[in-house]
Amino acid sequence: MSLIINRRSVMTLYSGPVCPFSHRTRFALAEKNIAVDIIHVDPEHLPEDVIDLNPYHTLPTLVDRDLVLYNSLIIMEYLDERFPHPPLMPVDPVSRARARLMMYRIEQDWYSAVEELENPDNHRLSKARKSLRDSLTASDPLFGQKTFFMSDELSLVDCVIGPILWRLPHLGVELPPQAKHIAKYSARLFAREGFRASLTEAEREMRA
Repeated sequence: MSLIINRRSVMTLYSGPVCPFSHRTRFALAEKNIAVDIIHVDPEHLPEDVIDLNPYHTLPTLVDRDLVLYNSLIIMEYLDERFPHPPLMPVDPVSRARARLMMYRIEQDWYSAVEELENPDNHRLSKARKSLRDSLTASDPLFGQKTFFMSDELSLVDCVIGPILWRLPHLGVELPPQAKHIAKYSARLFAREGFRASLTEAEREMRA
């Protein structure tokens, strides 16, 4: 799969077709309109290329000429710096630090719950669903402050949040009616051309 087919790609992204970490990277790539060849691989049966390139054998893995990156947040910030338009991170150091801190908190609080819910052998699914539902609901007012998450412009924070909200029905997480700001935010995010382009067929089926 290639997001951009009218320019020659110099980068390759090894991506999991239902991996939320891969999804958020694909979202950032699509929003920045970057030419990239996306190779979807089974995380349980990684090709030798990924095994040789990435010592942690994880997805996503980005190859840009001689550079290999294998942490999605590092990949996303690298892409934003290498292709500065449109910017997906604030310019000033204080705002950038706050955005990084927010992405770290989302990773620790929400992505950890998603990983629990994606484990079929997990015996704490109900607790993980409640934890994610309650944490998102408590954050609902933040989603109503600006057009995007605490910002007037889409940022990498939104790229990190989007894949979680998209997966909620698939994960069996139903937000209460009072989480109306999240519902409106989700509708805006999911309607974006970049978000739609970031979805794999398997991810589209999560909301079929």
